[in-house]
Amino acid sequence: MKHYSKLKETRVSTRTIFKGVLGVKLDTVRLINGHTSTRLYLDHRGASGVMPIEGDYVYLVQQYRYPIGKVTLEIPAGKREAGQTFLACARAELRQETGMRAKSLKHIMKFNPTNAFSNEELHLYVATVLTRGKDDPDEDEFINLQKIPLSTAYKMVEKGEICDAKTIIMLQWWKLHSSF
Repeated sequence: MKHYSKLKETRVSTRTIFKGVLGVKLDTVRLINGHTSTRLYLDHRGASGVMPIEGDYVYLVQQYRYPIGKVTLEIPAGKREAGQTFLACARAELRQETGMRAKSLKHIMKFNPTNAFSNEELHLYVATVLTRGKDDPDEDEFINLQKIPLSTAYKMVEKGEICDAKTIIMLQWWKLHSSF
């Protein structure tokens, strides 16, 4: 089996195919063997997700996800605005989608959810010591807030009823670190 000591591709050129909330780029890259190839990917400014925890309960948002054609249960999350920090994004999404504010908002991790075809970086937080207010979803968001016992949420992951990656990651993280 071969071993490559320098696994890196160098951009030769880039072309924006589409620019909007998400962009689509087509880059020509130089491979480690000197040849060139193309890379098509989504250009994403990043997002934050936040898991609100209150005692033995988690708050998840229920919404229809058009690309997969079904209703999902997810932690509140959203794309970062231009110039916005990941922490500010997490606070804004928590307020917009649940109406809650958190006295404690702890950064848990960052990861790349789809690194084969997107440069998205997703930052995940746990929100505790919650206060309620009025939600303020975007005009194209239709969300139901669900308060679910953590034990039920864990079973829903096991049964495949919760299929959202960021939500599964956070629930499993909490299960391992709930003494936090």
